[in-house]
Amino acid sequence: MPLSIISSDDETLNRLCVQLGRHLLHQCHTITTAESCTGGGVAHAITNIVGSSQWFSHGFITYSNVAKQQLLQVSESELERYGAVSSQVAEAMACGAIAAAHADVAIAVTGIAGPGGGSEEKPVGTVWIAWAKKDFSVISQAFIFEGDRKGIRYQTVIEAIKGALTL
Repeated sequence: MPLSIISSDDETLNRLCVQLGRHLLHQCHTITTAESCTGGGVAHAITNIVGSSQWFSHGFITYSNVAKQQLLQVSESELERYGAVSSQVAEAMACGAIAAAHADVAIAVTGIAGPGGGSEEKPVGTVWIAWAKKDFSVISQAFIFEGDRKGIRYQTVIEAIKGALTL
């Protein structure tokens, strides 16, 4: 049985992704993703939708800091100063994805899915999600999700898609 945070028959997530696709098609926009803690879960949810190739461009899985630097041009100084799980890095990931993919919209996620890796300042379940547009306007939001690793990652995917619907 394949390990996945998302089931292809997840009606809620599929409905959100269909809405996102319609929204993007209406605007003649494409979307890209830059993912750390979800390991491609957002891109997976999007590409479960038939026809998503019309509006989905690229998916960057940048789990390591080196990958964030190499693929998304996140600066080493931002990573050192703020940490990978921060608004600054999430926003840099989103802008880097827009630039690399030449997409109109980006979703970026970075967080601590657990069970280890948390701290008092950034407990397990801490996730930053950023959404950017082609003009590099970007917003981000912090979440603290409850549950196990799979649950935290799933909640991240849901919130990432919901946020993209507001762009």
